[in-house]
Amino acid sequence: MTAEETLQAGARGARRFLRTPVAGWMAFAGLGAAFCVGALVLASRLTAIPYWQIPFITSIALVMGAPRSEPAKPKALIGGHLTAALAGYLVLLVGGSSPTLAAVAVGLAVIAMLRLKVFHPPAAVDAFLVVNLGLKIGYLFSVILLGAMLLAGFSFVWRKLTDRVVPRPEPEREP
Repeated sequence: MTAEETLQAGARGARRFLRTPVAGWMAFAGLGAAFCVGALVLASRLTAIPYWQIPFITSIALVMGAPRSEPAKPKALIGGHLTAALAGYLVLLVGGSSPTLAAVAVGLAVIAMLRLKVFHPPAAVDAFLVVNLGLKIGYLFSVILLGAMLLAGFSFVWRKLTDRVVPRPEPEREP
């Protein structure tokens, strides 16, 4: 097979894939993630708080890309971000701000999220940011709580819209 034939075969395969429900759903997940990150960038500029995006970009990828997973559910999304941030504030209160203590805060956040059954891995960065940057308690309410609630609401609405336009493929069952 020549290089040109290989490219044509690849293009045919790509076109066939893009017409499948899986590809349509993936496109909507990517579009939702891009839209949501754009909203966070705008919120960051409007509020002059430069950290709006950081805690939520990986959360957005998780709730858009794997919406049925336990860590993507609203309880884990909101609870995980709050728990991780509170773990960070506890460490900040007890030990102050430093990169080493930020690492301790991340470990404490993981333990707390697991114990409280609100495990949301992207939220661990909240503990790190709080301690490493010495963020004031207002960050918990103005960014973490508000952002997590907005993301949970957005993901709910987006899933409902997506399910109407492009049905989500069923997960594969294990043998």
